[in-house]
Amino acid sequence: MKLKEDMSPLLLQVFRSVVWVYSVITFLPWYLLSGASERQACAKRVKARSVSGSPAGSYRAVNSQQKLVSLLHEGVDTLDKVFEYAVVHFPQRDCLGTRELLSEEDEIQPNGKVFKKVILGDYNWLSYEDTFHLSQRFGSGLAALGQKPLCNIAIFCETRAEWIIAAQACFMYNFPLVTLYSTLGGAAIAHGLNETEVTHIITSKDLLQSRLKAILMDVPRLKHIIVVDKKPKSLPDLPRGIMVHNVAAVQELGAKPENIMVSRRQPVPSDIAVIMYTSGSTGIPKGVMISHSNIIAGITVSLTHAPLSLSAFIAVCRKLSLFWHTTTRWSRSPKDTARHSVTGIMNAAYNISKMISSKTPFCRSVFSVITLMYNCILFCRLVFKKVRSLLGGSMRVLLSGGAPLSAATQRFMNICFCCPVGQGYGLTETCGAGTISDLADYSTGRVGAPLVCSEIMLKDWVEGGYFSTDKPNPRGEILIGGPNVTMGYYKNEQKNREDFFVDVNGQRWFCTGDIGEFHSDGCLKIIDRKKDLVKLQAGEYVSLGKVEAVLKNCPLIDNICAYANSEESYVIGFVVPNQKQLTALAEQKGIRGSWEEICNHAEMEKEVLCIITDAAITGKLERFEIPKKIRLSAEPWTPETGLVTDAFKLKRKELKTHYQDDIERMYGGK
Repeated sequence: MKLKEDMSPLLLQVFRSVVWVYSVITFLPWYLLSGASERQACAKRVKARSVSGSPAGSYRAVNSQQKLVSLLHEGVDTLDKVFEYAVVHFPQRDCLGTRELLSEEDEIQPNGKVFKKVILGDYNWLSYEDTFHLSQRFGSGLAALGQKPLCNIAIFCETRAEWIIAAQACFMYNFPLVTLYSTLGGAAIAHGLNETEVTHIITSKDLLQSRLKAILMDVPRLKHIIVVDKKPKSLPDLPRGIMVHNVAAVQELGAKPENIMVSRRQPVPSDIAVIMYTSGSTGIPKGVMISHSNIIAGITVSLTHAPLSLSAFIAVCRKLSLFWHTTTRWSRSPKDTARHSVTGIMNAAYNISKMISSKTPFCRSVFSVITLMYNCILFCRLVFKKVRSLLGGSMRVLLSGGAPLSAATQRFMNICFCCPVGQGYGLTETCGAGTISDLADYSTGRVGAPLVCSEIMLKDWVEGGYFSTDKPNPRGEILIGGPNVTMGYYKNEQKNREDFFVDVNGQRWFCTGDIGEFHSDGCLKIIDRKKDLVKLQAGEYVSLGKVEAVLKNCPLIDNICAYANSEESYVIGFVVPNQKQLTALAEQKGIRGSWEEICNHAEMEKEVLCIITDAAITGKLERFEIPKKIRLSAEPWTPETGLVTDAFKLKRKELKTHYQDDIERMYGGK
């Protein structure tokens, strides 16, 4: 029957009652036959302990209390050896899968936005052996073009099979690989290329024409451009001295006997494998130096987290851009059983569900029942069968990473896909490795226990009021140590001294700037952030300090605090306006009243937001850095109000508490 908005409350109550009775009847058989009691006991077990017994730690996984793990297999201590190991043991297994683009079309959404819809064909697979030979030829070809061992080479490309082949070639021939996100601006790209002094770059035809071409004059050392697809027919205005090749031509060059027979200089574990550029608090990207041994330590999670090993391994590699958006088959199974997902996708699915649930009373009832149930046979087999089929129907576990996953979203996805949804925590500076959820742990809002390759300490943050002696749980800044901690930032000794240190035992540590608390079972929960760099829901990094510095140049602003929540997709701001300027603007718009009334006037918020947006564009802020909503504050921020320090530096925690109601309003909570 067709559901109507005025459906009888009696029918809704009948629906709730049927579900409740069914759940009561099936609970005991389900509990006894599904192994729920064993899983519950497993979830409650202690997963990590403080090695020293101190609440500050360091905390290690229970199975690595004596020594942290740094190798997958004895002697396999560089990335070229890892790949060779896979080729020897699984030569004909599927390695890289690519789907042919059959067609694409623009699909107009109800809100007017246009999304590109693509129709893809079946997978075409390359075996490990095939991939190895292609990588070997490409590396040989690069060497023939003058690329030297231990000299940096850049890749600026959308991730595809050729990305992986190029990366493996660089690992084989000991060419440190400089990775640059294709979303970086021109100045940031030029900075990375010049800082690393690259002479060769691997890119795509589209990015060469749309992004690289405009900055080639600013990168004087660049001599060779290798495109992963067909070489452009013509490239007018290309600087003199730059040669353009495509991957196939370089591989053909590398396959020549006089080139392929030349012995290559193999890397050692301490050699740099990747210099990955990541966002900096000043807006200038920083290059994180990642050694071969760092990456191998980061993927040792596959030894001890068997149920999560596939998803976790892919997650770590994706953090390093080694396997991002590239489908790799890790087993003989024709269907995925473990998958890593970007948090934003899960949050988007949950938000869409909430929007749909608000349409009718019946939908609201279904949504409220769903959020109270997990692993209900009725829901899994009838309601969510099609949802599970979207991911193959055999999904056993989902792992979220990239940004915090809200507790509500995590719970909802647990139920919809009838499988555990865990979280991992790590940073580029720790090879993406830090902590990971346990398969049996259905708690939400936590990121799990330390991995076997890393340990965590909590450092007191006096200014923020977080101490390892706090009750009921120790709290503090999260410091991650272990063989997965990277070698520091490229040519940036000041930041290296600030963010990295080596302890008396020679182990490297990274100061994350995140604030966490350890629970009694050894699991970590992220509760705050010390630094002002925030990752938005879609993965963009926003430096709040940078946004504030640009907007403070606007004469209408006396003070501003930018704010962003990692569970949301945009920045908001609290603004102390210049009274003279705002009063004049109010008179111009015909708005009268007291100072407080003017600041609280919705029309004035809109006018000031337009002016701020113009100032942000003039200051060359990125689209995602520009505040989408603001709150005008009639109250000035002084040390007496407790919202700024004696030096008039912002107290972000206090400002967040002070404007909590406005934050909820601007993010749609009220």
